[in-house]
Amino acid sequence: MKTEETPLMKQYNQFKVKYPGALLLFRVGDFYETFGDDAIKTSKILDIVLTKRSNGAASEVPLAGFPHHALEGYLAKLVRAGQRVAICDQLEDPKFAKGLVKRGVTELVTPGVAFSDNVLDTKRNNYLSAIYFAKEVIGVAFLDASTGEFFTTQGDLNYIEKLLQGFLPAEILYCKPQKTQFFDSFGDKYITYALEDWVFTHDHGYNTLTQHFKTTSLKGFGIENLSEGIVAAGSVLHYLAEAEHKNLKHIAHIARLDEERYVWLDKFTIRNLELVYPQQEGGVPLIQVLDQTVTPMGSRLMRKWLVLPLKEKKLIEERLEVVNEFVQNEDLQEEVLKHMKAVGDIERLISRVAVRRANPRDLCQLKKSLTQIGPIKDWLANSELPQLKRLADRLHPCLPLVERLEKELREDAPAVTNQGGMLKEGVNAELDELHKLAFSGKDYLLQIQQREIAATGITSLKVSYNKVFGYYLEVSNAHKHKVPNTWLRKQTLVNAERYITEELKVYEEKILNAEDQIFQIEQQLFNELVLAASEYTAQIQQNAFGLAMLDCLLSFARVAVKNRYVRPHIRDNKEVNIKEGRHPVIEQQLPLGESYVPNSILLNDETQQIIVITGPNMAGKSALLRQTALIVLMAQMGSFVPAEEATIGLVDKVFTRVGASDNLSRGESTFMVEMTETASILNNLSERSLVLMDEIGRGTSTYDGISIAWSIVEYLHNHPKYKAKTLFATHYHELNQLAEDFPRIKNYNVSVKEVGNKVVFLRKLKEGGSEHSFGIHVAQMAGMPQNVVLRANEIMHHLETDKIRQQAEERVREVPKNNVQFTLFEADPTLQRVADTLEKVDVNTLTPIEALLKLNELKSILNKKN
Repeated sequence: MKTEETPLMKQYNQFKVKYPGALLLFRVGDFYETFGDDAIKTSKILDIVLTKRSNGAASEVPLAGFPHHALEGYLAKLVRAGQRVAICDQLEDPKFAKGLVKRGVTELVTPGVAFSDNVLDTKRNNYLSAIYFAKEVIGVAFLDASTGEFFTTQGDLNYIEKLLQGFLPAEILYCKPQKTQFFDSFGDKYITYALEDWVFTHDHGYNTLTQHFKTTSLKGFGIENLSEGIVAAGSVLHYLAEAEHKNLKHIAHIARLDEERYVWLDKFTIRNLELVYPQQEGGVPLIQVLDQTVTPMGSRLMRKWLVLPLKEKKLIEERLEVVNEFVQNEDLQEEVLKHMKAVGDIERLISRVAVRRANPRDLCQLKKSLTQIGPIKDWLANSELPQLKRLADRLHPCLPLVERLEKELREDAPAVTNQGGMLKEGVNAELDELHKLAFSGKDYLLQIQQREIAATGITSLKVSYNKVFGYYLEVSNAHKHKVPNTWLRKQTLVNAERYITEELKVYEEKILNAEDQIFQIEQQLFNELVLAASEYTAQIQQNAFGLAMLDCLLSFARVAVKNRYVRPHIRDNKEVNIKEGRHPVIEQQLPLGESYVPNSILLNDETQQIIVITGPNMAGKSALLRQTALIVLMAQMGSFVPAEEATIGLVDKVFTRVGASDNLSRGESTFMVEMTETASILNNLSERSLVLMDEIGRGTSTYDGISIAWSIVEYLHNHPKYKAKTLFATHYHELNQLAEDFPRIKNYNVSVKEVGNKVVFLRKLKEGGSEHSFGIHVAQMAGMPQNVVLRANEIMHHLETDKIRQQAEERVREVPKNNVQFTLFEADPTLQRVADTLEKVDVNTLTPIEALLKLNELKSILNKKN
């Protein structure tokens, strides 16, 4: 027998169908309720009671709910748990509803689309992303709805993976038919949502974007030719519209993420260098050292700067000039910083204003923040530095808005708009009259109470109020015989009687009507204030960006002074020369009284392209590699660097292969991951690349490892196009032989000192190769049982004197040399033809038959020569 749905459940189920996959918070009176599977899920996430509700004749459904005023806190928990939440509100006052209360979904909150501070992290952007796969490239878009930032671009899988790792979107949209392709490419580590394929079309995306921005084309944004990027960006705006977000004035432009502007950092490098996240729990990423910003906007921008270092000399120098000005001018630094500290998150505040979700306290905070713009502008304008003067010109104090907010909004305005108390006296004459009536009316009630006590002699008489009877006079039983006949009895209690009078009812009506009117008028006037503030969206967003940039540069200056950093010299050449450089993170973690041992590094493409660094484990090889990369990247972000002196020839790509990183969950061993990362480096080199490789080949047998490491170093030295600057740390001492055969390879070692049977790590880089690994000493220091250490020592001495060892060393010296430069092809036209033919061959796509035919063709070319 089919049970009949109640009208309420029928209405609920209609909304559930419209928002599949979303938890539906259904407003019923003073509560938000969830039903069925939603209730079970909600009760677990929020740890609230799960009950049951009758659903017609013979069925019950699970029910879980919470008071409407607790929405913000509970909503944050649901969204952080990865849920999409549809908020269904009552659209009319139940008192005036005829039949079922009219309801509607007023907002769909998802991990990637949220505006509440309870949901968002102030130090991080909250990006909603979209991915679209085409034949040749992948389109991607990133939108932070809480700030209005909107980016798009397109590229190969490596580039898109790098962007996803750098931007870390809170939610990713993809096309339903491309589900397998998406998860094969990016795995299941992101919160995702699939949209229909018709959303991911160029025409739909182009029209959605031009309609939103009210333009006839996208040329002005520089994305007209980004076909796949346009598809991705259009799907993001479509998703927002479907999520009931209609007021999107704050999303005023879209920018192209131009790969050519920034240093290439692949996903392995971002991870290995620990720029924004540590690899190990309890680790310290670089951002923790560099981010001394005082505004949320600055902190969010700092994250972007870390994963998108610049490679344009002019822009880097402009940042360095400002940092230098703050370092040199302490008064300017202190004064600007003082006012910056009083600035709130104006970027997200104005976004909430634009989408009509601002509350009275938001406007108060916005006003307080805007009052700091004027002093900051004045200090910057008085500086001698052109960059600071230009920044001052771009700041808008928004004085008319500040003055209006100051005049109309109370300093102690509440966080909600339905309780009154938002506006000052003098804003509206009618409102002032109603305030007098409401509050003087209550005073008059006290006068009635005192007058009736005097008239009747009922000393315990009191005037009270409840929602059932309104205002009433309460008389204890001991005095009820004194009650006048004109009073009307309304309720009998155990110890008292309650009465009303005509006079009380008249005043009650006036007071209650006044309070209702106060709330209505205040709500209307507050909405007008929000609308007025929204007219300043563009100016305040520009302020937010200017202050964020200023905050980051101030942070660089403060860190530079505190940690003794120097200004790097930026050059257009291909030389990196760091004198007495230090690791910016490790030096901050050392025990009190212990100082970091600095080291110098020189790399160029003429005399010292590749440095092979040998030395025992724990000697500091990995730290040296990382610090070199971090110093280069810090310089190209516009920061001072931890060194005595640093001259940085612009680097366009940084590659690192540092440390073990098993991916066993996907069936990949340490060695497989290592080889994959190394292959990515060798296939993406450029003339200005900086390559850092640590212990390549250690995941396989010794001679396999030596062979692979040897071959990689040769390849980097003999590359036909690029002389990538390389630091190659290894414990294979056999690689020292390479320096004898290749002119741009140099041997260095991290020095140690033997004291008796112990080894002391000096952590100092010096020329020449190391002959010992000191592995047994390290094992002893790690607490290995003494008998194991002694036995290992005994075996080692036996092997060192063994003829096999001597023969092996001789074999290393006899390894066939591969130090012939590829450019020798150019000396012989026939060999050049062979080289040109080979260059065009893609061996990955050749069939066996095609390979034989190609081999025959090459043989024919050589036969003609002979």
